[in-house]
Amino acid sequence: MSFASLKKQSNLGSLTAKLVKEVEKVNNSGGGDDRLWKPELDKTGNGYAVIRFLPAPDAEEIPWAKLYSHAFQGPGGWYIENSLTTSGGKDPVSDYNRTLWNSGNESDKDTVRKQKRKLSYYSNIYVVKDPTNPQNEGKVFLFKYGKKIFDKVMEAMQPEFEDETAINPFDFWQGANFKLKIKKVAGFWNYDSSEFDSVAPLLTDDDALEAVWKKEYSLTSITAADQFKSYEDLEKRLKYVLGQRPAQRARLDEEVEVEDDARSVATRQVEAATAPTASTKVDSDEDDALSYFQQLAES
Repeated sequence: MSFASLKKQSNLGSLTAKLVKEVEKVNNSGGGDDRLWKPELDKTGNGYAVIRFLPAPDAEEIPWAKLYSHAFQGPGGWYIENSLTTSGGKDPVSDYNRTLWNSGNESDKDTVRKQKRKLSYYSNIYVVKDPTNPQNEGKVFLFKYGKKIFDKVMEAMQPEFEDETAINPFDFWQGANFKLKIKKVAGFWNYDSSEFDSVAPLLTDDDALEAVWKKEYSLTSITAADQFKSYEDLEKRLKYVLGQRPAQRARLDEEVEVEDDARSVATRQVEAATAPTASTKVDSDEDDALSYFQQLAES
């Protein structure tokens, strides 16, 4: 661009308009991960999309990644971290929750419930139909989902009744599209009506399927060692969030405040992405988490 063109844009206000659009993009995306696809609700409060779970990426064996994390607020701000229990290690939040659970105090158990670890799964998907954002159709994304949807995947692979045929939802040729149906129940997203379609190839052209496969994202990288902080660093962060802050230099306090501001943006994404499914029973994720703490208490 020449200097004269720059001046012309300034006179027309077009550069300002472009900058405003870019800011709107950032605000609307929340600074999220462009690799991730997330369904959206329509004006009626319901959501619908058709996706296809994809095979494991090249050089990987499992078509999903399983990750535990924590997201809760304390007097010192938000704690939003991946849990070391993902790989079977010790985690300071789990250790702290075990202490609270062992106290026998019901209020402490309520605190544990608020701080429980969250289970998430990640898979590569091909978006077949996305009425709210049709520009996503025909593209490969990572899809973050919870135990409710994962259970439906497992039910498809291991059906409960004799008259049901097992399928591999992650297969290009013998898999099936997944009709994601979201309803708002008591203010929460509910996926109970979601279901797999009939078995059919994703695409009829093997070259096109191979092109899709080569666009997949690594799943093992999601739970790689560099995605987790050390026990010591997590413990420091936990103590800070719990208000157990040691005497610190003013500069360090300022750094933490900046970090908290950044985390507040991420928090809104976490709350939206991890909204529990409404049910008359205790949420299945919570059941798993509380069972985990009970086992810790008895060990």
